[in-house]
Amino acid sequence: MGGSDYSRVEQAIRYLEQNAREQPDLAELANHVGLSEFHFQKLFRQWAGVTPKDFLQCLTLNRAKALLSESHSLLETSLEVGLSGTSRLHDLFLNLEAMTPGEFKRAGEGLAIQWGVHATPFGEALFAITGRGLCGLGFLGDEPRSAAVAELQARWPEAKLTEASIQTEPYAREVVSRMMGQPTGTLSLLLKGSPFQVQVWKALLAIPEGKVVSYRDLAQLAGAPGASRAVGTALAMNPIGYLIPCHRVIRSTGAIGDYHWGSLRKQALLGVEGARALEREHVS
Repeated sequence: MGGSDYSRVEQAIRYLEQNAREQPDLAELANHVGLSEFHFQKLFRQWAGVTPKDFLQCLTLNRAKALLSESHSLLETSLEVGLSGTSRLHDLFLNLEAMTPGEFKRAGEGLAIQWGVHATPFGEALFAITGRGLCGLGFLGDEPRSAAVAELQARWPEAKLTEASIQTEPYAREVVSRMMGQPTGTLSLLLKGSPFQVQVWKALLAIPEGKVVSYRDLAQLAGAPGASRAVGTALAMNPIGYLIPCHRVIRSTGAIGDYHWGSLRKQALLGVEGARALEREHVS
């Protein structure tokens, strides 16, 4: 595609960022860049990887998180980001985060979290779940189980934590299947972090198994070129190891770099995934 196509997409993104509060629809965006709705939707998806509607939802969600973190009420936040009321804000959070805006604002107050420790091919890991999905996955390594539980509690300071290995076992079984290259089902994730952190964690999901990127590349994927240091901080705060694949980020020199759960485990993860990717290439 030519430069004029990129200019249209850039123009559309700028328009979305400047007018997100008005929640422009597809027809308005297409008219702004001088294209039909069909051609604009196709062009935007080719360049951005998501539809204009999805992109606008992410912008709205990030703005809403920032406002809630600044102690705005749910109604104030809803109106400020261009939603007609708290019910639409509620739906937005559930659709994109599997978390209500109230839960995000209260840091987990009233939220019940069950946790259990299970064996995986890469060592024991603590799994934490809520009624809406997996909210924590961390390898134990040499640290005591109590340290991992304390880290989970610090992330959800107002939540009630209960040990319940029977309830977490199905999640562990599915994760182990994925680690062995044999996923058998779907998993819902409940993420809690700053808008920038969530943006980085979502960008990680675009990195396929067997591939690695540099911190600089990830900053580009997250829409924050030049923010490599901030990206590194976001990786260190990743609450769901392996599934949010921060192990696939290495230094630009090719060095493996740091990993929250140990550089040796990171090397093992990359080695297994790389071998599996080569095997798929040979089969195809």
